[in-house]
Amino acid sequence: MRSSSTRSLPHLWIMLAAFVATTAAYWPGLSGGFLFDDYPNIVDNHGVQPHDASMSSLVRAALSSPSSEFKRPLASLSFAANYLVTGLDPYWMKLTNLVIHLLNGLLVFLLARSLLRVTLVGVRSRAMPLQTADPSRCPPATGIARERASTEATTDAGKRAGVIAALIAAGWMLLPINFTGVLYVVQRMESMANLFVMLGLLGYIAGRQRMLTSVPADPNLGSVAAAPGSRLSPGIRGFVLCTISVVACTGMGTLAKETAVMLPLYAALVEWLVFGFRAPGGRRDKRLIGLFVVVLLLPMLAGLAWLTPGIFNPEVWATRDFSLRTRLLSEARIVIDYIRWTLLPTPDALSFYHDDFRISTGLLTPWTTLASIVFLGMLAATMVWLRQRLPLVALGTGLFLGCQLLTGTVLPLELIYEHRNYFASFGLLLAIVPLLAARSGSDGLSLALPRYALLAGLITCWAALTVFTAYAWGNPLRLAEDLATRAPTSPRAQYELGRTYIIYSHYDPASPFTRLAYAPLERSAALPNSSILAEQALIFMNARMHLPLKGAWWDSMVTKLKAHKPGVQDESSLGALTQCARERRCNLPADRMIELFTAALGHPDPSARLLATYGDYAWNVLDDHELGERMTKEAIETSPSEPAYQITLIRMLAAQGRNKEAEQALNKLSALNIGGRLDQDLSTLRTLPGLH
Repeated sequence: MRSSSTRSLPHLWIMLAAFVATTAAYWPGLSGGFLFDDYPNIVDNHGVQPHDASMSSLVRAALSSPSSEFKRPLASLSFAANYLVTGLDPYWMKLTNLVIHLLNGLLVFLLARSLLRVTLVGVRSRAMPLQTADPSRCPPATGIARERASTEATTDAGKRAGVIAALIAAGWMLLPINFTGVLYVVQRMESMANLFVMLGLLGYIAGRQRMLTSVPADPNLGSVAAAPGSRLSPGIRGFVLCTISVVACTGMGTLAKETAVMLPLYAALVEWLVFGFRAPGGRRDKRLIGLFVVVLLLPMLAGLAWLTPGIFNPEVWATRDFSLRTRLLSEARIVIDYIRWTLLPTPDALSFYHDDFRISTGLLTPWTTLASIVFLGMLAATMVWLRQRLPLVALGTGLFLGCQLLTGTVLPLELIYEHRNYFASFGLLLAIVPLLAARSGSDGLSLALPRYALLAGLITCWAALTVFTAYAWGNPLRLAEDLATRAPTSPRAQYELGRTYIIYSHYDPASPFTRLAYAPLERSAALPNSSILAEQALIFMNARMHLPLKGAWWDSMVTKLKAHKPGVQDESSLGALTQCARERRCNLPADRMIELFTAALGHPDPSARLLATYGDYAWNVLDDHELGERMTKEAIETSPSEPAYQITLIRMLAAQGRNKEAEQALNKLSALNIGGRLDQDLSTLRTLPGLH
């Protein structure tokens, strides 16, 4: 007879093979470089590059992220930890991301197995009142046989749950749509946040199982007798575990990225579709209803009240090429695309850059907008219809749709990012894989062999595309060329290819990469809805190489800056030109630069970053101290909590010998020294002449 440990080996072998396959698939990509948002968040963010592990340095690192007002301190601290150990080496940062991804793969397995055991083994049936057997109607031998058959059925169901969960985890770890959550370094924020989301769901399910499997001491009260020596009953301990899991893991996950705030919604979906808000006596458990009122409903209403004024403010959407209405219309199509990209991905679909997406301007422009809305409505209705017969299909569908509510609705975020499906993809696999892996006759399913072949084929295709993509990501030039090929109409993809050629040229006019850079940059500049990145790169390159600057490049930048309020990329472009001019590496015509800043600042409510950049240019390049100081003060008024602008103002005042004003500004800066994060800056400023 085989031991119980031997019986459990199938899922362990599958998980071991999945870990090895995932590591092997991603390994070629570890040698690649940084990309896109890695630069403002890590490479150019000196806050996550501390000199030591002192408290002040760590606090500064934790509060240094430019990605969010909430700073995402946990993710930033992890980048700082990488820097302290291995420096600014993308290899080790990517390897850290891979380890987090593998850990998340383990949590996906545990979470899927828990849900499968609940549905296959039938924990819900344990919530029904216990029946007293009549010995006269059930002979002892028959009772023993039934008990043995029930035990064997439970063991078999548990074994199947382990195997199916391992297949879900294997597929999830190898999904190409999750690729950017691993090798795109900055998206450690996403993977770390979802690590806590999955931990929270595991804790919630464990707590609910404890609540349901406890035996009522009094049927009238529905309470559970406390175990000897225990102050709390198993049911109460289970409820406490549910509460702590949701609250604590939501809080910790949000410190990595705000997407973790969706954990209470996911837990509510698990409760509704799997456990049914039932107590051990079969009645509704009012404690659970109260829990979700507190952790989900009230925070949701408060969040909507906080967001609503901004959502309907046209200025909030001024930097986007879409409005609230067109965003909602477009996201219906995008969510459908996410389903296709998750289950049936292709290289051209998973192109990383999606700024060439055609925005929906009406229900029939394009016609797929209305079709997508109808399909999503049918998907939601199907979820409700299947909640009794196929709860995992309903739950997986609900988790996928629920995951889109934060980033795919009213917030003025960019329309598309593949990493937004890092958790949503688990929902799709939870709905699909158990159906494909089910035994013949299970839940009315047949044709086992074709289903198994389809599942094996899908996982193989996912792994192959992930390997192919990782190979491209292993070299910056190969990656830029691959992404430009995948997205030929993407301004960002073409710009990144041109920028990569510039880097490889080492600013040598005779380099073949110099000649290669012009075509993709010119193509990027001419594409619809492009920013000024490409023109800036052309001007930057030619100025560094002392080559002629085309007037058309300047005219194109001015036209774009006048047409739309500058976005982050436009501000970065102006900052790059300003820095190059300040460092005397670029001889840029002052009248053209002033024309750019005038166009950019012509829109209402310019950003603090843009104001500070113009102040930098005016002070250091134009030698116009009055203008530079005025712009810097406006930047401080716009963003009073950002210390960098106040530091710049103090230096300006000290350079003019206005020591009293500099001292006053220094005192204001000291008020922002939370946790000693500005100790080093304050110490340096006090060494300026006239300050102490």
